[in-house]
Amino acid sequence: MATATRVLFFMGLVISLVSVASAISGTATYYNVYVPSACYGFQDQGVMIAAASDGLWANGAACGRMYRVTCQGPTNAGVPQPCKGGSVTVKIVDRCPSPGCQATIDLSQEAFSQIADINAGKINIDYTQV
Repeated sequence: MATATRVLFFMGLVISLVSVASAISGTATYYNVYVPSACYGFQDQGVMIAAASDGLWANGAACGRMYRVTCQGPTNAGVPQPCKGGSVTVKIVDRCPSPGCQATIDLSQEAFSQIADINAGKINIDYTQV
């Protein structure tokens, strides 16, 4: 019985480490939701949405992908502790093209405000495709 418990504990530990290791670091900004979007035109996709930077866009292949985004900290001294804790899951509905795009993922204002103080404007994040 003790061996089985140790095996289960070890498996849980490995699974936890794998999920942490698979998160990718980046940055997030926010925007006000609008239509049309590059992926869905005038079809409303709700407010838990985001625009992908060129690095994620992949010629439109990012459309519809879901990402779990977690605030990791500030990118500026103006708001030294922007994170609220927790994560948010968003759907990619648009492209955030260079050179104007200032982040890896441009979250809707609603999504950004769930994980960080909106006054921060830009935050460091970890994100994972789900």
